[in-house]
Amino acid sequence: MSSMDADVTLAEFEVLERASSEEVDVELINGSIYVVPVPDGDHVEFTSIVGDQIRDHCPEWRLFSEVGVRIPAYRESRARVDGAIAPRGYFRDQPSWSDPAGILMIVEITSGRERDAGVDRVEKRDAYAQADLPAYLLIDRHRADMTVYWEPADGEYRHTATVKFGAALRLPKPFEFDLDTSEFL
Repeated sequence: MSSMDADVTLAEFEVLERASSEEVDVELINGSIYVVPVPDGDHVEFTSIVGDQIRDHCPEWRLFSEVGVRIPAYRESRARVDGAIAPRGYFRDQPSWSDPAGILMIVEITSGRERDAGVDRVEKRDAYAQADLPAYLLIDRHRADMTVYWEPADGEYRHTATVKFGAALRLPKPFEFDLDTSEFL
């Protein structure tokens, strides 16, 4: 993931987003544009593992992959999230950049490059908290751990829980089940 340091308006971002190739996604986070490569195999597998467990424990919800989400509270940002957990059918008739109101949790997986992980660890976490997204699950491949943030208030998540891969991570309400991370080893 690489970024442009200049402040970019939403209109400028939308022009660039329409012109980008199918091999990359572009995101607008806090006024900076990030060019995101297509996910690698581990990235895809990790998304699938979480999605399977969500479906097993919460059959009325789904993990939707590679969803465009508007983050209006955070400088009109646009994020192409690795996963968004929402009720089945939530994304029907949504535009390319979806309304975040019905999303229960955002899932992000750090890319294959360590230098890009800070965007997921800090920038996106802050953006999602400021947008009042109820929970954020970060799968950090470089640290071999998983963190869930929940209960946003005043632009920050009030609670955090982290486990190393192999341990169970208790997900907060409304999920309330232990996410098995042993398959991430």
